[in-house]
Formats: sequence, C-alpha cells, structure tokens
Amino acid sequence: MSGLGELDRPGTPASPGAWDERSEEWALTDDPTGPVDGPTVPVDDPVGPVDGRPAVPVDDASGSPPTATRPKPPRRGAADPVKALMHRHRDLCARAVDALEIAAGLEAHGVTDRTAARFRHRDVFSLAEEMYARVPRDGDPSGPTTGTTGRPAGRDRDRSGDRASPSPAARGAGLRPRADWVLLSLLPGLLCAATVAGLRLTDGRTRSGVAVAGTLAVALGLHATLRRGPLSRRHPAAHGTVVRTCWLLAYAALGDGLLRAALHGGPDTPPTLAADGPWPLSTAPLLTLALACAPAAWCAHLLAASARSKLTASRGLEEFAASVRPLLLGTFALFLGALAGLAALCAALLGEPPAYGRTLTLGSLLFLARLLTVHHFTRAPRLVLTAAVGAQALALTTVFAARLPHCPALSVPVETVTDAWGPAGVPALVCGGAALVLLVHATRTLTRASAYARPDAP
Repeated sequence: MSGLGELDRPGTPASPGAWDERSEEWALTDDPTGPVDGPTVPVDDPVGPVDGRPAVPVDDASGSPPTATRPKPPRRGAADPVKALMHRHRDLCARAVDALEIAAGLEAHGVTDRTAARFRHRDVFSLAEEMYARVPRDGDPSGPTTGTTGRPAGRDRDRSGDRASPSPAARGAGLRPRADWVLLSLLPGLLCAATVAGLRLTDGRTRSGVAVAGTLAVALGLHATLRRGPLSRRHPAAHGTVVRTCWLLAYAALGDGLLRAALHGGPDTPPTLAADGPWPLSTAPLLTLALACAPAAWCAHLLAASARSKLTASRGLEEFAASVRPLLLGTFALFLGALAGLAALCAALLGEPPAYGRTLTLGSLLFLARLLTVHHFTRAPRLVLTAAVGAQALALTTVFAARLPHCPALSVPVETVTDAWGPAGVPALVCGGAALVLLVHATRTLTRASAYARPDAP
C-alpha cells in the first residue's frame, strides 16, 4: 500500500520528538482509544439558486454535475496510550534524571506490572524507559541521546534482553561514602563521651552545668548529623517527633532509677546525676546510642545504595521487592550487631551493667523510625513513637497512682515485669514491641521502588 493514505494509518509513533497539536488533543480525550471527531466536508455551493430550484454544483473541468459528495467518516487516532500517560505525568517526566526516577514515581502512583501490560510493556521499568526516551529535552528537539538499542545513552541492554547492570565505576561511586557526613556521624558520640567524662570528674552545681552544656552540645551535633548524609531528609522532622525522641532518651537515662525509687516509696530527692545516688543516672545507654549514629548512617547508606543498584538490575516490582527484603533485614541485623558491640564496650568502660534489652530495643526503634522517615514514610513512625512514649508514661503513672486509697492493683502489671526482669524490663518490652511493629511495616514499605527515588525527585 502506498500513497497519501499510508500516512494516516494508525500506529505507535516512532519518534521521541515533541507532541503536535493532534497528539495534545488526543491525550486530553476521555477515551484514548476512541475515535477522534473530525469535521465533515460540506458540499460547496458555488452557484446560487436558479428559478427557485436548488443549485447543482458543476465540475469545472467537464461542466457536468459531479457525483454526490458524502461526508468523510470520522478518522480514528493512533492507539498510543503511553503518550496519554506521559501527559498525565508530565511533571514527573520533565524532572526525572533517569528512567528509574519515572519508574519510582509510577510505582508511587499505583502503577504495577499488571497496569504496565495495558500499555504494551511487560513491567513498569520497561514502560518508564520508553517514557524517559520520549521526553523532549531542552535544546534537543529529537529527544535524549539514545544508544544502539534506541534507549537513552548508558541504558543499553545486553544480548539477553535484561536490564544492563551499572558499570563498576558507577557502582563504586554510589557505594562510596562522603567524608562530610562520615565525620558528622562521629560528632554526637564524641561530644557525648566528653560530657560523660565531665560528669564523672565533677560534682555539685558544676556537674549540673556540665550536664546542661553537654546536652546542648550533643543535641547540636545530632542536629548536624541528621541534616546531612544518609540520615537526612529534605524537610525537617515535626516538633512532635523530636519531643517523643527526647522523652525516650530521657527515660533511658533516668527512667529506670525513677521507677525503682517509685516502687520503694520514693523518690525523696531530685536526681543528683551521680551513678551511685538514690536516683541514679544511666550514662551507658546514652553513650551507646550517641556512638551508634555512625553505624546507623553507614547502614542507611548501604541500604540506599544497594537498593538503587538492585533497582537498576530488576525487571519488575515484585522481583525488586523480593531482592530488597533480605537486604533490608541484613542491614538491620548489621546495625543490631554494631549496637550490641557498642553497648558492651560502653558498659565495660563506665562500670555499669550492659542492659542489652533496653539499649538494643531503643536503638532499633530509633533506627527504624529514622530509616522510614528518611524514605518519606512518616506516619507510622510518628504513631509508634507516640504509643511507646504513652506506654512508658503510663507505667510510671500507675506506680504513683497505686499509692491512692483502694488503688494498689494499678501497679500490679509493672511490679510483675520488674520482679521478673528488673526495672529495665519495662522499656525493653515497650520499645521492643514498637520496634517489631516498625520492622514489619518497613518490610512492606521499604521494598517499594518509590522509597529509593532521589531526593530531588518529585
């Protein structure tokens, strides 16, 4: 078949160039595969009526009346649902730096591999690659530079048809840590160690001043750590989350001593910030958690870099989730191992009992909450931290409320736990349960492709 009629045959556009007016109108229709309404061609009336009779058009060449001109049937547009999808997500396509950004954005909007099949692609990644290749670039009306396979440069596939893995240089650049956030991750631990040493060498009002100054210094160091590096996020955390975290840390330092004193009818005096006082200060858990900022940053960086590498090699969302889930659990186990080693080291240096239960559970809870927050899942950490704070406050409240007449039964649950595991059993159970909930939630949310979109992605 040849001639001008060949130009109107429906088919998938073969060029990634800019859309024309017809394509824009097609993308805005409710039914992309429906017919495109076109105006019918009227019969011209070059000759006016004669003697009240309707005029008959005359052929200019032969002078005889031509055959009746029928309206042309409506012409169907080219079936290109990908173009309509690009128009719907035009902001995502315009800002994406690679096809993985588009794949993550589509997955965040609910596009699955089953949905991609309706666009004539076997998975979301293949659909995202076509969308990225067809986005016009500034200064290049023909679209982005493509390789030998028609894909964007650097995204060619191998002979087997699978997604090409990133080059060793690119993989090394992604896994290589930066010196700025590496040094900042050590800052909270160093400042906390200096504060603990100052508390051990001073007493009285001087010790209180050292405690206040050290707390502010550690808070500023932690703020700097959370502003840069793998533990940072674009928008700062809500004040409620900061308050809940401060409560959990304060309970780790003073909560066990307060609970023990309350169960024995105290406390009679305010805390003296001494390890051997009636209301002792536990410095080992705080120092352990401050030093754990460094392995937490390393583990978060390892998870993000490895997940993006697997995102490049995966051929579907289910395959990506299956490959990232053991990586997430392995990263969490690696952090737990580092936290346990730091807890043993700090307890030995400070001469305090290690209390692995409360330290490991609290560290796990804070690490998972920050990991989810960094990857834009903030609701679950906020709710779980609120529940943990409420449970600890309720435990202390019931002990004091049991002193009221006819209310001794209120403290029975707390007394049962402390008789079995000591005062550290209460925060261990509370934080352990909260950390388990976040871990289950993380295995469902941190295995999505959208969780590893770049920070500047929409």
